[in-house]
Amino acid sequence: MQADGTAFTTCDLFDADRTLQSCSLQFRDLGGRARFSGTVRTIRCHRDNGLVKQLLNSPGNGAVLVVDGAGSLESALMGDLIAGAAVRNGWAGVVINGAIRDRAVVRTLELGVKALGTNPRTSAKDGAGEVDVTVEFGGAAFTPGARLWADEDGILVTPAA
Repeated sequence: MQADGTAFTTCDLFDADRTLQSCSLQFRDLGGRARFSGTVRTIRCHRDNGLVKQLLNSPGNGAVLVVDGAGSLESALMGDLIAGAAVRNGWAGVVINGAIRDRAVVRTLELGVKALGTNPRTSAKDGAGEVDVTVEFGGAAFTPGARLWADEDGILVTPAA
């Protein structure tokens, strides 16, 4: 694998290790990087991006933030300003089981972003939710500290220990 972590395909990884979990949700690639990987950090929230903003404004050290927004497309959990903070703070990517906004700008950023769709409506900013808890969607469990790989074919994650 190259130093930037992009010399892989999820298909080859799965063929080599069938214990990896594959997320079956059909995410859209919305960031400037379609292929990304890193250690998992998680947030569970519903229509409130306060915790997303807080975490992505802290050092990412190449991690991937997995946000379980319960699949809601009613409001965006990340926009261009928060995505820009993620880039500045060294996050590899963000996977959102929900929506983002500012798609035109987000796709220009050097950040992997997978989400279900887009919505210009903003979310609440109260900070309601949970950080670094196991979240599950698409038949996969995302446990803090697990390893995640994402590309044009999908998302793989190491199983919980």
